[in-house]
Amino acid sequence: MEGRGHQVVAITTTAAGGVAAVRALRPDVILLDLRFPDEAAAGGAAGIDAARKIRRDCPDTAVMVLSSLADPAAWSAVLEIGVAGLMLKDQCVNAIAGALDVIAAGGVVFDQKLSSQASQRASRRRRNGTPYVLTPREKEVLRRIVAGQSTGQMAREMNIATSTLRTYVKNVLSKIGAHTRLQAAALATQGELQDELTA
Repeated sequence: MEGRGHQVVAITTTAAGGVAAVRALRPDVILLDLRFPDEAAAGGAAGIDAARKIRRDCPDTAVMVLSSLADPAAWSAVLEIGVAGLMLKDQCVNAIAGALDVIAAGGVVFDQKLSSQASQRASRRRRNGTPYVLTPREKEVLRRIVAGQSTGQMAREMNIATSTLRTYVKNVLSKIGAHTRLQAAALATQGELQDELTA
């Protein structure tokens, strides 16, 4: 990664070690596996817990999950935590470096297959619940969330108060069944929400 413009500040082999390193070094982005050698039987719980602690204690550090764990429940859990990326380990180095570039610039990267699996439960809730209707402003906010824009940038470009923008974001998340903006971005790239991005 260093040959592609990324400085590696620490490598750890345990979830606890990763959390400690992030707290001490405050990197821009962390690559996190869900399974660790000494915790292989935990089914990704150690990695999910590490992601939760990092998002809580170091909100300026973006978390990119890079794992071979094929468990929709685990992927759904990390989406709800608010990770900035989900990718399988079988990606080439250039793809991973490119994803890090996007995330470091404030964007999000979600493997289409994984985010689709992770969002199936939320999609079922929407299909079985009350249908939602996004207003034109809410659709615009959703498009800007997918583009990775910050609260301030959205408010400025939409010429509205930050408090008003936050209300729009809250409404969008509630209507589509997302817990975080990153989860909303992942859900918005899936089938039934595609229309909201183009309408």
